[in-house]
Amino acid sequence: MITWTQAIQISGLAVSEMKPISRRTLLKPTIDRGAPATVTVIIPCYNYARYLPDAVGSVLSQTGVIVDVVIVDDASTDNSLDTAHQLAAGDARITIVSHPRNAGPVETFNDGLRIARGEFLVRLDADDLLTPASLERSVAVMRQFPSVGLVYGHPLHFSGGDLPAHRARATAWTVWPGREWLADRCRTAFNVITSPEVLMRRCVVDQVGGQMPLAHTHDMEMWLRMSAFSDVAYIKGADQAWHREHNQSLSAREVDGFRDLLERRAAFETLFAGSAGALPESAALRSAATRALASHSIEVAKRRYDHVKVDRDLVAALRDFARELVPDVERIPGWRGLDRRAAIGPGPAARHPVFFLERVARGLRDAWRRRRWHRAGY
Repeated sequence: MITWTQAIQISGLAVSEMKPISRRTLLKPTIDRGAPATVTVIIPCYNYARYLPDAVGSVLSQTGVIVDVVIVDDASTDNSLDTAHQLAAGDARITIVSHPRNAGPVETFNDGLRIARGEFLVRLDADDLLTPASLERSVAVMRQFPSVGLVYGHPLHFSGGDLPAHRARATAWTVWPGREWLADRCRTAFNVITSPEVLMRRCVVDQVGGQMPLAHTHDMEMWLRMSAFSDVAYIKGADQAWHREHNQSLSAREVDGFRDLLERRAAFETLFAGSAGALPESAALRSAATRALASHSIEVAKRRYDHVKVDRDLVAALRDFARELVPDVERIPGWRGLDRRAAIGPGPAARHPVFFLERVARGLRDAWRRRRWHRAGY
């Protein structure tokens, strides 16, 4: 298990500087007037030649920091590698790694990580972009709080060719004790981070390791693992990255509601099978995450009955998934409601006045959660 002393030895900071915070703190942003920080941005790329120049350009134009870019081409079959070489020919800050065979996103990122030189790190997919001064805003938090290993902010999701207007001024910072942030994530079992909006402290990454071989939740598991051994901060008010939504992205092609549950379970299983499993509170954290996933599975099954036609096989799979996670699943809120819907049957359940009121309440609750995420990052 990583200790604070180990992190200190890697970073060269004094013990007093690395002391973790004791409680969640909300404060006004300050300006870092020290020497510019060095940031390595790793850009995994597979068949994204059309997006790569914009991604790289959003990094090289960052102000207030010293950046370098590592493009890792994962055996693209389009002209991504040629595009990368053209970009590198025009800027010495770009390094290229090319795979002879397709290795997938995890190995692609980890190969870039091995040659990263910066004090801080970013993983930026080749179809995403950083907003102007994003890195400078994140570094300011890291410099103010040396115990913070991960800083994130609000990402703007978009589709098409036009970037939405971004907010450039940070209005506040929220800093959590890492394990408090981790406990909150286990209680909800949701990932609150997209990916490009994250800045990582490299000495912490060096200690906890890179991404694990998970199909879709490798980012999520890494954020959770870092929070187990370092503090976490969020930048309020500013938009830190643009995340592109399109039908060729990995998540759009392969992840549906049930698959998402399976992938999130895999993330927590991997987390607690590793170094985070040695935490004194790991059993309680694992239990909280397991019960939250079971609750989500029941909720997804209930929502199937909002429609006149119901995929009974899917509902059965969701019920079995919840029961597998929690033996006393009957005590999970929503299980009896699911039983009642099944007894009434498709069609009548969708028109039932009590279930209609539940849908209204659920919609209001979901809207409130989305608003909270947009404002506070969780």
